[in-house]
Amino acid sequence: MSALSTVLLLPGLGNSGPQHWQTHWEQHYGYLRVNQHNWDQPACHDWVHTLDQAIAAAGPEVVVVAHSLGCATVAHWAATTHRTIRGALLVAPADVDRPDFPPEVTGFAPMPRTLLPFPSIVVASINDEYVTLPRAQAFAEAWGSRLVNVGALGHINSASDLGLWPQGHALLRELAGSALRS
Repeated sequence: MSALSTVLLLPGLGNSGPQHWQTHWEQHYGYLRVNQHNWDQPACHDWVHTLDQAIAAAGPEVVVVAHSLGCATVAHWAATTHRTIRGALLVAPADVDRPDFPPEVTGFAPMPRTLLPFPSIVVASINDEYVTLPRAQAFAEAWGSRLVNVGALGHINSASDLGLWPQGHALLRELAGSALRS
């Protein structure tokens, strides 16, 4: 494909703060953030609808970069849409099926476990408090995604202090191929 890809950043619960790698990517690379109407009490249907609108506006050459609950949003969107995208980088997918998952999050469980109709990479850490590595691997297998274990980076969020997170951006470039805006 010769058209340049648009990158949509899809944060998780609470949005991605100023020190989060997604915010750094937004500021440094000019990627577009999908802004949810309610970051703190997310409802799956609302988040999926907002993502669908953003993808419709961006077109089929979009690559979605999701973090945490954003990954569950992508999985739910993919299970219900007829739209196509270029691919998805799914970072630290929150295990929405855990009994201790935040009660203010509604409608995301159960996590869809169907093959994603686009290329995808799941990025996981060995010490993520919101998803175990075996569970992230199970999601990757169900979705047909490649799993990348980045070691001990926690939830791969602001607390991980990754800055521009070059390793993650290299995975995005690999996923998007030559169609990624630099």
